[in-house]
Amino acid sequence: MVSALSESTGNPVPTWPPPRELPPDVYGFTGRSEELARLDAMFDNPPSAVVISAIAGTAGVGKTALAVHWAHRVADRFPDGQLYVDLRGYDPEQPMPATDALAAFLRALGVDGADIPAAPAERAARYRSLVAGRRLLVVLDNAGSLDQVSPLVPGTGSCFVVVTSRDSLPGLVVRHGAARLDLDLMPPDEALDLLRGLVGPRVDAEADAAAELVHRCARLPLALRVAAEIAAARPSTPLTDLVAELADERGRLDVFQAGSDDRSAVRAVFWWSYRRLPPPVARMFRLLGLHPGADANGYAAAALADTDLRTAQQLADSLVGAHLVQEPAPGRYRMHDLLRTYAVERSDEEAEPDRRAALVRLIHHYLSGAALAMDVLYPAERPRRPSIAAPAGPVPPLNSAEQALAWLDGERDNLVAVAAYAAGHGWPVQAGYFGRILSRHLEIGAHYSDAMALHESALRAAQAYGDRFGEATARLGLGTICYWLGRYDEAAEHYQRSAAIFREDRDPNGEIRALTNLGIIYAQWGYHDKALNQYRQALDAFREMGDRSGEAMAMGWVGYELGLLGHYEEALDHLERALAVFQRIGDRMREAEVLYDLGEVHRLRGRHDEAFDLIGRSLAIGRETGDRYRQTDALNGLAEVLRATGRLDEALAHHESALALAREGGQRVEQARALDGIATILHATGDREQAHRYWRDALALYTALSMPRAEEVRGLLSD
Repeated sequence: MVSALSESTGNPVPTWPPPRELPPDVYGFTGRSEELARLDAMFDNPPSAVVISAIAGTAGVGKTALAVHWAHRVADRFPDGQLYVDLRGYDPEQPMPATDALAAFLRALGVDGADIPAAPAERAARYRSLVAGRRLLVVLDNAGSLDQVSPLVPGTGSCFVVVTSRDSLPGLVVRHGAARLDLDLMPPDEALDLLRGLVGPRVDAEADAAAELVHRCARLPLALRVAAEIAAARPSTPLTDLVAELADERGRLDVFQAGSDDRSAVRAVFWWSYRRLPPPVARMFRLLGLHPGADANGYAAAALADTDLRTAQQLADSLVGAHLVQEPAPGRYRMHDLLRTYAVERSDEEAEPDRRAALVRLIHHYLSGAALAMDVLYPAERPRRPSIAAPAGPVPPLNSAEQALAWLDGERDNLVAVAAYAAGHGWPVQAGYFGRILSRHLEIGAHYSDAMALHESALRAAQAYGDRFGEATARLGLGTICYWLGRYDEAAEHYQRSAAIFREDRDPNGEIRALTNLGIIYAQWGYHDKALNQYRQALDAFREMGDRSGEAMAMGWVGYELGLLGHYEEALDHLERALAVFQRIGDRMREAEVLYDLGEVHRLRGRHDEAFDLIGRSLAIGRETGDRYRQTDALNGLAEVLRATGRLDEALAHHESALALAREGGQRVEQARALDGIATILHATGDREQAHRYWRDALALYTALSMPRAEEVRGLLSD
């Protein structure tokens, strides 16, 4: 059927090099010999259950450094790779959901983004299946809760998992048999060794002052590293003078957290380092703290600071040198969560209008980047997306499809985070734009959880600010995602409520889009006369509005429904006219949809050669454009043509390929269709037991989707 929507399922997992995701080993790592020995012992003598070492401890005590350093020491004992994720469990606004971490791990293990299941349980099951029996090291950094960690725990003892958290996570011990390792402040001698390794001979030359500096830093590695950078930058200043300065600064500051001496020490050291930064560098530190995502590249930093790319990178690199910002990958900048908190605190030095202007530039940077990338990838749909002005600052290179796709995938987490921030902080229109601009890409890539998050953010913001157009548009997007996930009742409700708002606000274009998509739901439920009526109304409306692309889409919908009702000549006429429009305007995805529908009509009238050719052309375009739903749909369609011509072995192979793709992509309709087709072939070849097993699985899906085929399959099983 020609669809107003798009989705992608997946291909079989390709051969993939083992993931090597560990961050760089910690420069100058010192001490922690007892803790390292305990980790070695846990690895050498694991219990029967999966071992999880929950490295707990206060912020800045060196949990991540210990985990990463130990992981590098034993990396060669994990030939199948090392996975790493920062769960940002203590970020007040954007902790990473377990579902997002699972998606990142699946991609690292070779699963195409389009093949990642949408449902959390299916995503976790896919992850456990892939790692079963593999020798993998999994590092889960900065976990905030058991819920973040549990779905990421492999189900096999061949994997070793290290979790860092400020919390002791007792549930890990109870549920997963974890071995706890509580990390305390560094012993004074090890803290002094760390300082010696960073500062050099001056530590021994001024032993008393060095010991006092260790004390003033509360033996916290994070504070010691920042303090050491100051000492290294001032080689002619005695350590005694530096200690006196730090003591004076700490005395001036309020307590960072009541009753927490180590937090007070960290704050004092941060201030001591921060106040020595040149004003432009200090400003960059403050502004980077405002970024709602996990990290920022140079272009985002330039947008925040309203400067050119080279200057932004130089300022950020200065912060890396001062140990106030990390550079986990070349050109990407992130902060330790304590430093982010401190940067946000210091951002009060920026006037409120200046802070807001920086955030406006950042939001616009991501919106304009998304719009540019989508224009490159899907130029035919440009008139249907919001028009976004080019930013005043530097723009990343997005001239080719490869560059556009790489940017969208690389920045997807930030796009979702910035959209959520915009929704919650007074930019409801911009929050809605993210969903409207990115929807096609996210649907085709099967990034359903990201698409759902964008539309839900837009809906919350629109409702909070009384933006009726924004609410109706967000519901349209949510209905589309629910459709692809096979949640037809929810999809229909969103479309109906969207249509009602558009109708009340006298927006015929919006209303007809909502009602047309509602027609797609009717068609899935088997109400073809009702769907045909909706599509004919849409065709008249698009003609009246002079929307040629919309008219062609509606013409295709009408043609397909006419074909299902047996009016073949009229159906082919509508579909061929629609195809000519899409070929003329260069809309390859819509062209593939109409080619498929033409093939289906020819199959229904018994012209199997024409059907096979047309559906095959649709499959080829689906592969070319990355439209994985079209690939799955076409594989099932080709299987049905092959089945009708008696080529059962080939038909079975096509259905099995479609089933694998549909399962990976969470496309329940195509799963049911493939299961049904496989059962039909098995029954025809005499394997009744296997046929009934596949039909039972198909029936469960058809019933859940309220599809009319359920009754027919139920009859086959009873017979």
